Amino acid sequence: MNVRTAFITAPLLTLAYGVIRILDGLDGSRGPGIAWTVGHLAFIAALALFVSTFWQMRDLAARSRTATALAAIGTAGIAVLVIQFGIDLVVGFISTDRAEMATHFERIQSVPGVSLAIYDGGPFLFYLAQLAIVVLLAVTRRVKVWTPVLVALDLALPFVDKDLIPVGAVFLLVSFIPLYRT
Repeated sequence: MNVRTAFITAPLLTLAYGVIRILDGLDGSRGPGIAWTVGHLAFIAALALFVSTFWQMRDLAARSRTATALAAIGTAGIAVLVIQFGIDLVVGFISTDRAEMATHFERIQSVPGVSLAIYDGGPFLFYLAQLAIVVLLAVTRRVKVWTPVLVALDLALPFVDKDLIPVGAVFLLVSFIPLYRT
């Protein structure tokens, strides 16, 4: 498989996660269960592919120090997100219902530093580095000016409402198609 397919597959897996997340919540509660597990596994797979996209974008940015630093920061953010989603998977496996999940999450997040590192701060490394490296590519005219706008929309929409993750994933897919073709 061509490594450039990560530019297509990662957003599609993010889209799958978003759709599965919505479907999982149709009964008024998300997790535990098959939808919770499959959705989280889809996003972990997307994250693995995003590692490739960071380093490919670094190459497109002529392997500059800035691009290298952004790829490394983004990869660190991905590692944190994989830990977060791994915790979510384990909690889903050991819980019988949403109330029990909430109890487990509360215990985990009450450990000093965990909430900040794994849930509130660390994941932003991925999102900010992704936007920054795409802006760098736009400034150096490797991608169109609208590309960072679409990436920013992808990153912002889940903060408006997490049910907008699929819409953001479509924006990301559109923004990554030119990178796939490069």
